Amino acid sequence: MTQSTKTILRALNGETLPTPPVWMMRQAGRYLPEYKATRAQAGDFLSLCYNPDLAAEVTLQPIRRYGFDAAILFADILLVPQALGADLWFVTGEGPRLSTITSADDLGKLGPADDIHETLAPIYQTVRNLSAALPKETTLIGFAGAPWTVATYMIAGRGTPDQGPAHALMRENQPVFDALMDRITDATILYLAEQIKAGAEVVKLFDSWAGSLGADAFDRYCTAPHIKIVTALKTQFPEVKIIGFPRGADQKYIDYVDQVAVDCVAVDTAVSSNWAAENLQPKMCVQGNLDQSLLVTGGEKLIAETKRVVSAFKNGPHIFNLGHGITPDASPDNVSQMIAAIRG
Repeated sequence: MTQSTKTILRALNGETLPTPPVWMMRQAGRYLPEYKATRAQAGDFLSLCYNPDLAAEVTLQPIRRYGFDAAILFADILLVPQALGADLWFVTGEGPRLSTITSADDLGKLGPADDIHETLAPIYQTVRNLSAALPKETTLIGFAGAPWTVATYMIAGRGTPDQGPAHALMRENQPVFDALMDRITDATILYLAEQIKAGAEVVKLFDSWAGSLGADAFDRYCTAPHIKIVTALKTQFPEVKIIGFPRGADQKYIDYVDQVAVDCVAVDTAVSSNWAAENLQPKMCVQGNLDQSLLVTGGEKLIAETKRVVSAFKNGPHIFNLGHGITPDASPDNVSQMIAAIRG
């Protein structure tokens, strides 16, 4: 099957389709019993990420179960900091922990961006495995965390509610902060380029904490790094499609789509679908934005809201997705109901 007949790629090329293609952020994951079984086989989360056979298996599980139009590589945004030399581990029930970068000395312990590939080689093999194994109609999406979001974890050593440690370093030691952002940006370009070489047809840039950046900081630490990454990738791979997700950007979504040459912008649940259809969709494909909590609660509201999102974006290029990742307490049956409501 040629690229142009894959529904995700058609939408990313600006085509308005009668039924939007659909995939879900975190679609391979903890809400699926088959994922839990494979995770147990791997032993721990990082072992799963770095095992190409098992990582490909969990990526394929939701495709087999639901027939999504795209598969997204199973990995984690914090593998790049680990490849740069940060210590990374996961605490059960609490999430990731990293060694912190808060000074020039800490920064000096990191390796150069060019050195990431040895650590990340298993991830590229997972992409190759998926490229060979996916159904011919299914698009393969690679991804990375955007520099600001990755930096917030590297500076705090963990996820934080307000990204306060990163904001503090930005204010108090801007040279170190800027140098860290540059290192992550360069590594992200290399990481995504290798995913594309391995078979990713689309890549997505997740800036999960973009919403905590004020206007000037948003331009400097969200928009500008995205521009650098997208420009570098488009120069090397003109055919690759890129999705940007500056979550929480609110009105700044408009400036983002005007400045960053992505092919699609993903919008979060705080954004009105009608507003996004009016202000963003005339400029590019929009991805989103069902409230992920509805996959926990289900029922008639899930079906009604799914149909409302489809209707809101029906007059332009649209990829149906959630406003954020599906949560571990979501029901697999509710996902089936959502897909049935989309495809009618």
